[in-house]
Amino acid sequence: MKYLVIGAGGTGGSIGAFMTEAGKDVTLIARGEHLKKMQEEGLKMETTKKGNYTVRPIKAADMEHYDEKPDVIFVCVKGYSLEETIPFIRRVAKSDTIVIPILNIYGTGGRMQEKLPELLVTDGCIYIAGEIKDPGTILLRGDIFRIVYGVRKEEEMRPALFEVAKDLKESGIDGVLSENIKRDALQKFAYVSPMAACGLYYHVSAGAVQETGEPRDTFVKLMREIDALAVAMGVPFLVDIVTTNLQILDSLNPEASTSMQRDIYAGKPSEIDGLIYEVVRMGARYGVPTPTYEMVARKAQKEL
Repeated sequence: MKYLVIGAGGTGGSIGAFMTEAGKDVTLIARGEHLKKMQEEGLKMETTKKGNYTVRPIKAADMEHYDEKPDVIFVCVKGYSLEETIPFIRRVAKSDTIVIPILNIYGTGGRMQEKLPELLVTDGCIYIAGEIKDPGTILLRGDIFRIVYGVRKEEEMRPALFEVAKDLKESGIDGVLSENIKRDALQKFAYVSPMAACGLYYHVSAGAVQETGEPRDTFVKLMREIDALAVAMGVPFLVDIVTTNLQILDSLNPEASTSMQRDIYAGKPSEIDGLIYEVVRMGARYGVPTPTYEMVARKAQKEL
């Protein structure tokens, strides 16, 4: 199948690199100096698992010059850039193109589906610790690289979705076609949202939360509030979310941080609304107390 990856940061760039290495037909959508470097020199990968290497050649283009018709589109942009992908997807998609959004913001697939009613838009999430180190270079920390995706309605299931999982696994990516993507995406959100909130509140990276102390205790409180939301939403987790996410946290490089933190510290737009403020709104909507999230939100609104 022909794949298109919109966004070539730590998430999209890593997908493109791994799938290209495995011989899959993948094109990355990027822009600026990052795009230029990839086109001229390939995509450099600095990883803790596979060492440092360069994927060359790698197919990369900007939205204006991409002229193929993909079977599958992975959307890997930040939440605040999502809107600009919609007209582009409409232009390049075929009637049977599958769109798989992989964003930090919960419920993205459903919102995209409303704007792309003619296509199948799944929900999805990713477990990875990657970022752009320099233009043309992706820094990938840790061993975890898992993409979970699935349809919200059983009747939307297609054989091509199973082929995507197969292609991902052949590329060294743990591709999981979920039987309950609403729960699985919320479970991922139950990690990335508390980690972003905790990291921002204390201005720390993963290492400080890996140690016993107040940041770790706050991380646990934030996760328990998401856990209560999951129950109120009718998709209770099938695992102990605190134990599961602490294991993920403790496996990370101590220097790892969330993209929301990095964007805020760099003075860029961030996903703070979807990762923090939205949880407070969800708590009000479902009648679930979120005092720890409200504490983080108050400090963020005061400081930012």
